Amino acid sequence: MKITSYEKTDNGVVIFTEDGRFFIQGCGPKILRCVYTKKDRILQESALTIRRPSCPPLKVSGEGDGLRIRAQKASLEICKKTGHFTFRKPDGTLLLELSGQELSDTPVEVYSTGKEKPVIERVKTVDGERSFVKNLAPRTDHMAYRAKLYFSWQDEEQIHGLGQGEEGIYDYRGNVQYLYQHNMRIPIPFLVSDRGYGILADCGSLMTFGDDARGSYLFLDTVEQLDYYFIAGDTLDEIVSGFRTLTGKAVMLPKWAFGYVQSKEAYKSQQELVDVAKEYRKRKVPLDCIVQDWLTWEDGCWGNKVVDKTRYPDLPQAMEELHRMHVHTMVSVWPNMNGGTENHKEFEEAGYLLHDLSTYDAFQEEARKMYWKQAEKDLFFGGFDSWWCDSTEPFSGADWNGGELREPWERYALVGGEHKKFLGPLKANLYAAAHAKGIYENQRMAAPDKRVLNLTRSGYASSQRYGTVLWSGDTCATWKNFKIQITEGLNFCMSGMPYWTLDIGGFFTVREKWQNRGCSCNTDPAPKWFWKGDYEEGVRDLGYRELYVRWFQYGAFLPMFRSHGTDTPREIWNFGEPGEMFYDALLSALHLRYRLMPYIYSLAGMVYWEDYTMLRSLLFDFSQDKTAGRVDREFMFGSSLLICPVTEPMYYEKESRPLNREKTWKCYLPKGAGWYGLQDGNYYEGGQWIEAKADISSIPVFVKAGSILPMERGLTYAQEEVDSALEFHIYPGRDVCFTLYEDAGDGYDYEQGRCNRISLKWTDGERLLEIGAAQYDFLQSIKHRKCVAVCSGIRKEFIYKGEPMKVSL
Repeated sequence: MKITSYEKTDNGVVIFTEDGRFFIQGCGPKILRCVYTKKDRILQESALTIRRPSCPPLKVSGEGDGLRIRAQKASLEICKKTGHFTFRKPDGTLLLELSGQELSDTPVEVYSTGKEKPVIERVKTVDGERSFVKNLAPRTDHMAYRAKLYFSWQDEEQIHGLGQGEEGIYDYRGNVQYLYQHNMRIPIPFLVSDRGYGILADCGSLMTFGDDARGSYLFLDTVEQLDYYFIAGDTLDEIVSGFRTLTGKAVMLPKWAFGYVQSKEAYKSQQELVDVAKEYRKRKVPLDCIVQDWLTWEDGCWGNKVVDKTRYPDLPQAMEELHRMHVHTMVSVWPNMNGGTENHKEFEEAGYLLHDLSTYDAFQEEARKMYWKQAEKDLFFGGFDSWWCDSTEPFSGADWNGGELREPWERYALVGGEHKKFLGPLKANLYAAAHAKGIYENQRMAAPDKRVLNLTRSGYASSQRYGTVLWSGDTCATWKNFKIQITEGLNFCMSGMPYWTLDIGGFFTVREKWQNRGCSCNTDPAPKWFWKGDYEEGVRDLGYRELYVRWFQYGAFLPMFRSHGTDTPREIWNFGEPGEMFYDALLSALHLRYRLMPYIYSLAGMVYWEDYTMLRSLLFDFSQDKTAGRVDREFMFGSSLLICPVTEPMYYEKESRPLNREKTWKCYLPKGAGWYGLQDGNYYEGGQWIEAKADISSIPVFVKAGSILPMERGLTYAQEEVDSALEFHIYPGRDVCFTLYEDAGDGYDYEQGRCNRISLKWTDGERLLEIGAAQYDFLQSIKHRKCVAVCSGIRKEFIYKGEPMKVSL
């Protein structure tokens, strides 16, 4: 693609070629926007509602056969003969070469029934009731493009991100990945390289990443122009910060969201919710939230946001009773509704349904307001604190059938085709983000002092702006799947998204067993490809108890700590009683989570204030360690804790068959740091594999030398006021700084700066802890509170008065 000329404009550089034009725009010191189109003008509208910060003008120079465009900390060289792009650091270090960019015409098709009456087939599936309009027909709305970016990778370069899949692929080199919304798939149009850059595609359509014999490329199914952002960064944190600069800052979640969330499919009444919470409080087992899964509606009224008064006769009274116990609540809502329900009729009369005539049109602002008003009436005013926006793809039902998993390209075409049909090819991946936007904006208007929390099954770039936590979908209970989940969580958080969780223990526990999941006509006896759990006896199987405990121990170090699933109960007392190994192991993990609450909430503060990532691939902190960079089942939880989940059975196989093996686990300790065992305090040098103790009581967790861990004692819910001192555990070995974060735990005053960001500085040679100032008083604040600093067995108690002070150890 030969370059013919270029022109510098007020906001960028236009480059003319024999086959269209490029536009290069600076969006920050390390961010370049690159557009390729064959149209007469560059479109400024964004599929992702990109925010483009202003920055100094780009510097442009023509040098021989090349054109060089420079931002402050990144540059682009364009070959005039071929049009190939080469991105470099300011010192000339190669970051990425693009060997080609393609656009080919494609029709944008929209579907309708025309003047014919819709022929609707309503299907009741394991993933909810679905409506299919049988006589939809396509017509061409206008012409757009199919687009491709071709990559020339460097030797041994690793590629990560792209959201969350279900195969457990860590490094996408040598792989093909399909980016479409589905149960267990969350596509994010953002990839990162271990060489110091990321690529964000401003695209709402289906996509494919390919790296095989056919080439290395990113394919965009339908776009108005090829529009992407190159983000340079010396660290993954800098690259992720660039992503959030463009797509939006992640908001603070309520503090209780970082406590334990108890869920299952499904509590059947308001009394059951109250009784389960009472049992947790009676046992003094920590708990912050109990979840009401689907079927709050009357029988046959799928998706209706009006509760069944026979099972929820006085919802506000039940919610008040739960709140008196300091237990928060979450309720499942769906975007699709059965015909004939009150909610459906209101949408139908207003013309706010998509043309499946079941799902509301979340792309219309007035439709989002109507959805909120319906959810507000019974559920929010009834006292529920947060939302579980389930099935937000929302057209995955076509693939949830059959005994065998279809081929990847078949699923992409089948499920992706449904999204193109009902949402339009330009918006095929955007529904979940639009739905979350409506929940967030409307709740903030209705209750400006109550933070939004939305656990949602699907999302996209920008979802982080709307108080969302994404979860990995309806997984199954096997050790193999447990391993896959760890890998997928790491790639998801390398995609710029801060909050991710899963169904601890796997959603499906048994194998090939069709059950009634709330639909009276679920009678299909055929096996399902997704219902592949290994444990027919559920919690009665000691093998499942062990798997659940290991999953639970891992879940204690996720941004949201949540148990959920079907087939078998999930409350702690179903796994034994006090003094029994599985019960005690679960309780120990719960107590550790709450011990770490000041540390965890400080990480959440960093997510907002510093664009931080809590769940961290080792590439974030140890990019120079090639071994660490390829470890896909260990991770950092914040800057201090190295988590090494145990992903194999040690005590029991399925069907309670005993095992006889060593209770140790092989762990890699990254080089460049020393490491302390969290449980035993033993010290290890980094850069080695070790065999760590791994009996059922805990998984191996190591603390990086040069860490400050603020910790609490005795919490049974996240914002409980306790009499014990707040503890600062110092792990010596190097100087370190940490910021202890405090705010009200709810509301949005933090956006105006009403919070404490208390600096903690440890000078290792002087064994000196310096604590900065705190301006505000909050519940649990350390201001005017007894504290204790602990280092190498030495303890020093002190009262912190909110003013800077020093503590020598």
